[in-house]
Amino acid sequence: MITVEVIKIFLLATIAFLIALSGTPLLTYFLYHYKLGKQIRQSAPIYFALHKHKSGVPSMGGIMIWSVTLLLAILFAILPRIFEDTSLDFLNFLSRSETLLPLGALVAAALIGLLDDFLSVIGFGGKKEGIRFRYKFILYTLIALWGALWFYFKLDWDIIHIPFDGDISLGLWFIPFFILVIVATSFAVNETDGLDGLAGGVLLTNFAAFGAIAFVSGKYELASFCAVIAGALLAFLWFNIPPARFFMGDTGSMALGTLLGVIAFYLKSVFVLPVIGMILVLEALSVILQLASRKFRGKKLFLSSPLHHHFEVKGWQEPKIVMRFWLISLVCSMLGLILVLLDRTI
Repeated sequence: MITVEVIKIFLLATIAFLIALSGTPLLTYFLYHYKLGKQIRQSAPIYFALHKHKSGVPSMGGIMIWSVTLLLAILFAILPRIFEDTSLDFLNFLSRSETLLPLGALVAAALIGLLDDFLSVIGFGGKKEGIRFRYKFILYTLIALWGALWFYFKLDWDIIHIPFDGDISLGLWFIPFFILVIVATSFAVNETDGLDGLAGGVLLTNFAAFGAIAFVSGKYELASFCAVIAGALLAFLWFNIPPARFFMGDTGSMALGTLLGVIAFYLKSVFVLPVIGMILVLEALSVILQLASRKFRGKKLFLSSPLHHHFEVKGWQEPKIVMRFWLISLVCSMLGLILVLLDRTI
């Protein structure tokens, strides 16, 4: 049984990779043909100086990640019914108990991000800017609220697990806690998406870790879901490593951040999430500390924020930053997995 599930997981990852890899040239052709490229704003002088050469590169590459995931989820769910062949159910990873909510949250967040990316390119009301932060915050909070209510009322779930201690029931406090984690994770991933290949590589290790946790937890559909995301991310990285053909954009970063948080709750690993996603934590924390330092001290704490821009200003080359962040993310993902395994054996 376990061997069959392992085959399924790796097969789904491979299929996702191949479909995304073959479909990406069509997406890039469309994005470049209609000039849906990102404009580097001169209002941020340090960022503009470092990245002005990237002006015009499309910022909706994340479409390929979530659209391939959605396509495979629907395809492998309906094929057994169309051909009335139960053997085709082997690759189906869509289930009400494990992957329906994560898929819905992924697509909902992706569509909001897509609108934001689109508005930042074509403009609205005479200005080329996306959805204002306050409205984005509200929209993603509503998605998180929907997820929290699904967990609390539909799944009868109000428990969080503290490693080496046990489960704690939060009651109604589970709902605001869930919202806080989901919104924080989604915006943390968004802040990480600033260099070619950075967010994609970090998320690849994160989803691989949670896929492994899902597998050892016996949640094979969720492990398969993570494998599909990982396969699509590999294809994305093929085109996103320097020099990037496109950027992930909000349609990718916000959606994958939302998904990462939801999966962490499903696996009762929300307190392991900061370990696995350490790079995400550091990136988000650097932005918060920078804003606080400017407000209360009247000066910057970092040369630039998020953290990867600080190292750029210090003179580090982009590939050097990206690969070192990848390595840190890989080690932290392994540490998170080790923590989970130890927690379940002690």
